[in-house]
Parts: sequence; C-alpha cells; structure tokens
Amino acid sequence: MTDSADPALTRTCQRGFTLLELLVVMVIIGLLAGYVGPRLFSQIGKSEAKAAMAQIVSLESALDQYRLDTGRYPSTEQGLAALMVKPANENRWAGPYLRKAVPNDPWGKPYLYKQPGERGEFDLSSFGKDGQPGGSGDAADIVNW
Repeated sequence: MTDSADPALTRTCQRGFTLLELLVVMVIIGLLAGYVGPRLFSQIGKSEAKAAMAQIVSLESALDQYRLDTGRYPSTEQGLAALMVKPANENRWAGPYLRKAVPNDPWGKPYLYKQPGERGEFDLSSFGKDGQPGGSGDAADIVNW
C-alpha cells in the first residue's frame, strides 16, 4: 500500500464552502433584509389601518340595521354590545346584528362609540396604534366621519 490518498476521496473531502463564501452570502442576506424589511413592516401598518376602517364600516352597517328595527341607535351606555345582546328596554330588537362578537380594533383595543355623536348621529372611532387621540401615520385615529 502507498501513503498517497485516493484522488476521488481527496476531491470529495474538499467540497464545501469556504469561510469567505459564507460571509459573502450572509452579507448579501443582511443587505436584502435591511432593504426589504422596512418596506414590509410599513405595509403591515397600512393593512392594520385598512382593517380598522373595514371593521368600522361593518359596525356602521350593523348600527344602521339596529336603527331600522328599533327606531334609534343604541345609547352610549348600551354601546356596541347592543348589537349582540338585546337591551332590557328594547322590544323591537331583532338581532344579533353581527355574525361574530363585536371585534376590538387591530391593536386589541375596543372601538369608541358615542351617541349622539359630535360629528354625526353617532361617532365610531379607534385611536390607532398608539392608543392616544390624534397622531399621524400609524398612530392616526381611524374614524367614521
């Protein structure tokens, strides 16, 4: 037997990536994540605002149906819960007016309902991502007026 290694075995052992090649690939992935990540996360904020607006429109429709049946909108004290559970003094209630429970806004907080409203027959709103009145961008209020 000779001390020289089999050439086929040597070629098999030398396959793989060098440390430099792995570093280059990791830098490329990091650059792509740095470029794509912020754009992706900004779209998530926009989709939450769109979801909140869609929920407000749906709640408005349910409130309008409630008004058609009872002749008035639920009071501020009754709130949006009156869409799912018959208020004690409401004889013409024909609900529930929503298929599922009254949703929270996309940020997990309840929608604000006020009747009579300051800007219409009722005000329906969410304070947005920051949970505070006012704001802009992702923190802007979502309202029905």
